[in-house]
Amino acid sequence: MNVYIKLWKQSKRVLLAICDENILGKTLKHGNIVFQVREEFYKGSLVSVQEAVDLIEKSTVVNMVGQRIVKEAVEKGLVHPDAVLKINGVPHAQIVKF
Repeated sequence: MNVYIKLWKQSKRVLLAICDENILGKTLKHGNIVFQVREEFYKGSLVSVQEAVDLIEKSTVVNMVGQRIVKEAVEKGLVHPDAVLKINGVPHAQIVKF
């Protein structure tokens, strides 16, 4: 399975949005939380998980959602497991580098 990535660059800041291919366009709900995996935000290039992980290391802000990408980020030590939020069973994590 691949993931969608979309990059925004502004000056020295790089925002990277990543989602697993199979959840693009879905709405996740858990209690009062409604999280939309919008194509406008996440759909850019379709790449391998490894390519996405390589981009995480070069980005200043990362927003990721999906079993595969979040698991890989945790396994690579890029996200602490306690920082992962599950929305309707789907992991979501963010990284902000200063």
